[in-house]
Amino acid sequence: MMMNDIPDKITLELDRPCYTGSVQRLYDVPGHPGYLVSETTAGGSVFDVGAIFNIEGSDVGRAGFRHLVFQELQKPEAWSALARELSAEGELLRRDESGLVEKVLSGFSGNGALTHHAGMIDRNSGRVHRRGFPPRPSNLTLIRKYRVEKPALMKVLGWHFYDYEKYHHIDGYVIPLEYIVRLGITSGSSVLKKYNALSEAHKKEYLNELGLDRPLSPWSRFDYPVVDLTTKYEPEDRNISRQEAALISGADGDVFARSMVMAVLGACLLKRIFAGMGLFLWDMKWEIAREGDALVFVDTIDTDSVRVTFNLASGDRMHFVHFNKQSMRDYYRIMHPEWYSAVNEAKKAAARTGRPFTEILAEGQEKSGYPPTPVVDERFLDIQKQKFSVIQAFIQGRYQDIRREAGRIARLELDYYLAAGRKEEYEALNSAPVS
Repeated sequence: MMMNDIPDKITLELDRPCYTGSVQRLYDVPGHPGYLVSETTAGGSVFDVGAIFNIEGSDVGRAGFRHLVFQELQKPEAWSALARELSAEGELLRRDESGLVEKVLSGFSGNGALTHHAGMIDRNSGRVHRRGFPPRPSNLTLIRKYRVEKPALMKVLGWHFYDYEKYHHIDGYVIPLEYIVRLGITSGSSVLKKYNALSEAHKKEYLNELGLDRPLSPWSRFDYPVVDLTTKYEPEDRNISRQEAALISGADGDVFARSMVMAVLGACLLKRIFAGMGLFLWDMKWEIAREGDALVFVDTIDTDSVRVTFNLASGDRMHFVHFNKQSMRDYYRIMHPEWYSAVNEAKKAAARTGRPFTEILAEGQEKSGYPPTPVVDERFLDIQKQKFSVIQAFIQGRYQDIRREAGRIARLELDYYLAAGRKEEYEALNSAPVS
């Protein structure tokens, strides 16, 4: 894959997006058919419902953090520093009997990782900043284009399934998986929910599948990262085994194995970045493209695709205050439980029928008494806005004590639920006794 054709400057034509999503819009680039302009929006989406709230400044904040992360992924020196850290810790490399982790890490330390990210665009001049930032950071980034192919929905005798056969015959495509890398377990983790629903015998089997040797409990950290895989282009992300993931990826065993290692190492690098803000990374998701045998980090890395917390001790409990989209998920769950229940009911109906759950939800709101989509309290949105200000300050090196500022904002969120009389509900989700 060649990246030496990145344009230094582009003409911005942002009136007709070729794709409009809940949190970003994509545009073709005149004269450069292999690239797209990504415009992040201030809109927010939770539970896959679509953009239902806005956080001022989140568009530039997410684009800026994305630009920072992808620059780090591309730097050999960042990987060399991570290699030294992993060698000192030892646990991940000790588990690597195949030697693949060390091999991939050595390659990244020499050349950096491949990514689809080409740079941040100056909104005024159209100049592409491959390194560093424009004088005024924008919400525009330039990315290399990869094919997005969706599996075909097949229906027979009232059943349905997805056909992934095409992925074994194409190239230059986004692998139809989400690689969720977990460094620990939060209370809202889908892995924890699945584990708690199993019998004792099946719990042991599940732990073995994940590669873990002790029971799962909320707010516990792993000794080494765990990769959890879901489908990407089905109406609902579906948790699948490594065996099924390997089969639907379209890649051979060696390439698929490298993609797993790549996801783990990328999470380790991201953990180091968040630690600079005093935040702990619990889990994140990657998307990876395949071009021949080359693997490329793609899609977005921002507060929509990670779980990070500021860990705040208060009394006899440790409170885990999210600096990511989980904070908004919890807000709806705690402050608007009836709407949250309706969303889950619509998702269950979608799983039975194969229909998009957003259609079922909208239909239920119109005909079946589902509650309307709630309006978010402006006071809570302001707390989220301050979180993005901290991220921007970190990117630009403006705070002398960024950890203290992050702690102040975490306290504001805890006080919000206390004032609303929802402290118990909040602590049930986001706290644990101080050990």
